[in-house]
Amino acid sequence: MRFRFGAVLLAIALLGTGCAAKGDGNSVAARAAATDKLTIGVGFDQPGLGRKITDTWFEGFDVDVATYVAGELGVAAENIVWKEAKAPDREAMIQDGRVDLVVATYSITEARKQRVGFAGPYFLAGQGLLVSQGTTNITGPESLDGKKLCSVKNSTSAQKVKERYAKGAQLVEYFRYSECVNALLVRNVDAVTTDDVILAGFATQHPELLKLVGKPFSEERYGVGLRREDADGKAKVNAAIEKMISSGAWRRSIEKHIGPSGYPVPAPPAITER
Repeated sequence: MRFRFGAVLLAIALLGTGCAAKGDGNSVAARAAATDKLTIGVGFDQPGLGRKITDTWFEGFDVDVATYVAGELGVAAENIVWKEAKAPDREAMIQDGRVDLVVATYSITEARKQRVGFAGPYFLAGQGLLVSQGTTNITGPESLDGKKLCSVKNSTSAQKVKERYAKGAQLVEYFRYSECVNALLVRNVDAVTTDDVILAGFATQHPELLKLVGKPFSEERYGVGLRREDADGKAKVNAAIEKMISSGAWRRSIEKHIGPSGYPVPAPPAITER
């Protein structure tokens, strides 16, 4: 009986060890160490933040954050597989394993935290409005009644304007921010709303045609999205973000990619997603 009891205890111990190993294997940090590869979702059409130049060349502040985090997890830049993370798809891409991380102007919200985990934040933005240069009757969210307002699907930006500021705004949605901007350029919509730092990049691309108006009217905390259960991965990504900030690489990246738009360089945020 003693032998059998001891065998049972040994089996339980081994089972626990196996479960722990399996749990560790689900960590993005463990996968990075084991495979020397990460698949990361970023924006492909956001000037200054995440933009695809060629099949092998991606640039922007989010791309720099993703590359720095990957490096701290032991993955070289050339071993990152980049995938486009459209706003409507980000949670699903993390949940079904299409990506290991999402670094794509991904605002941390309580609703999203029910489905995925976040590390960070690594940047604080505010919601803004982009209009045509000649527009004078839109000066802020309160002046959007009766106007066509564009944002991307599954984004809270346009709905927030409608609920809080202008119930009469007509919402128009596309899958990409660039599609909203194109609609604005041809006057199919009156304004585009999303985070001011995103809009600043598009305004820089078309300075003679587009402008930002009003003051930011929300706070958006950009986080690195990962699996909800991955506490180890979250801790290691947070450490990488803090190191990027303290090393000066964070500020240098913002000044390089976002500074030319005239967007003021903000203070680095404190990590809150522990």
